[in-house]
Amino acid sequence: MTTLASGSATLTRDALTVLQPGFTGTSAPDWLLRRLGEGLASVGLFGRNIASPAQLGRLTAQLRAERDDVLVAIDEEGGDVTRLEVRTGSSFPGNHALGAVDDVTLTREVAFELGRRLAECGVNLNWAPSADVNSNPGNPVIGVRSFGADTDLVARHTAAYVTGLQAAGVAACTKHFPGHGDTAVDSHHALPRIDVDGSVLHARELVPFRAAIAAGSRAVMSAHILVPALDPDRPATLSRRILTGLLREELGYQGLIVTDGMEMQAIAGTYGIERGSVLAIAAGADAICVGGGLADDETVRRLRDALVSAVRSGELAEERLADAAERVRALARWTASASASASAQASASASMAVSASTPDAASAAASASASASASASGGVSTGMGAGPGTGAGHDVGLVAARRALTVTRSEAYEPVGEPPYVAALTPVANIAVGDETPWGVAAELARLLPGTETGSFAGGDGEDTAVAALTAAGDRRIVAVVRDEHRHAWMASALDTLLAARPDTIVVEMGVPQATPRGALHIATHGAARVCGRAAAEIITGH
Repeated sequence: MTTLASGSATLTRDALTVLQPGFTGTSAPDWLLRRLGEGLASVGLFGRNIASPAQLGRLTAQLRAERDDVLVAIDEEGGDVTRLEVRTGSSFPGNHALGAVDDVTLTREVAFELGRRLAECGVNLNWAPSADVNSNPGNPVIGVRSFGADTDLVARHTAAYVTGLQAAGVAACTKHFPGHGDTAVDSHHALPRIDVDGSVLHARELVPFRAAIAAGSRAVMSAHILVPALDPDRPATLSRRILTGLLREELGYQGLIVTDGMEMQAIAGTYGIERGSVLAIAAGADAICVGGGLADDETVRRLRDALVSAVRSGELAEERLADAAERVRALARWTASASASASAQASASASMAVSASTPDAASAAASASASASASASGGVSTGMGAGPGTGAGHDVGLVAARRALTVTRSEAYEPVGEPPYVAALTPVANIAVGDETPWGVAAELARLLPGTETGSFAGGDGEDTAVAALTAAGDRRIVAVVRDEHRHAWMASALDTLLAARPDTIVVEMGVPQATPRGALHIATHGAARVCGRAAAEIITGH
């Protein structure tokens, strides 16, 4: 695989090839197009780059007009972390909801449909899925992005997600190696540390990554975390022991290794992005992700020059940089082949569907969805509803969200028929999720019950928050929406006060459910995607 650079131009080209930068705007700036012509092989997209599927398609076509084999990457997990639907909320529930259902066929269908939509827009590399085992319920950055706290469950759903996504012709990038689930610090802000024995890491954190590798994950993303049992000196992204010794040699992984965003403070605040990038490539990483916060030509130039200088000074082996660049090109070749194969299969399936279609097909699909909703709304239910195969096509995200609901109701509960007041108890969003994407149930309740009003209440004293919500609600029925209540004392206090004053309050829990169900109706959605809100609104209104 290794190809030695044979001159300054080749060395510079290889340095550009290993970068995955971002940019601002909904069309490609001139500097980015110029860099693609000079050797840049990858581009990262974020919510700021996307206005609509049609616009995204034009943007990716613009990139491919400059370089037809460009890797167009995106951070599209579905659920809370969505870039494709950043302004509306995702059509797919996140990993935690899929783990709550625990149907690997459904997970594979969701990942395939998500991948199909990405491929249709010209995206061919997805920085997903998260294979982190959420063993620390107080984790501030993983939470519902994980399939759950059970290692084997996370492993089987990680493998199913990788399989489904790549069947659509989009490369999966399984993250955050060697596992970000047992952290209490967000690596966007500082360097987290995991202090557990190597035996625990192998039995817990590494199991889902082994499953992803066995499923053929084309890329793996490193975590900016310090794991002393594996390397006491350097975080995983910069550790040769972890990226080369563990991931490459021990686990036998041969695909692309991508870093998490190098501008995150765990790296930028300790090593700086230039030195961090050199150390990452030297450790065994093949692609440098940067551009979530730094998104300009100057960043690309700085990192390119840092890599070239490191080779010339002997700090970075020329062979290592050339090998990394070749792995990027190899993934580009795979995406071209996989995309062609997925398109051919889609055409064949469409032809078969047309020939086999009946007038009853649409009503059958609607019946399946209605069945899923009805199952979720009766008594106490956990992950019940439609079976495998009922989520085909564009409705699979909603079917999954309905099946993920856990519903607990009092005997006296009656569906809400008049417009309620939605009190959203809102925590500060972590950077991975962002605060641009709407969440909750208010919009979906307003669609079903026009006149629904809502208010957002963030932090402060819990009792004062509750009093403000009660005053704003007046005589309306209250729907209290919480997210990770177990991590926010003010939120738990506010909810206690609301329920004491208004026992008929409906509680919708949209984070990782930890608290005992309470309220006249308690719905745990296992995520805050738009479809999770819609599924909850259907239960609240009896639809």
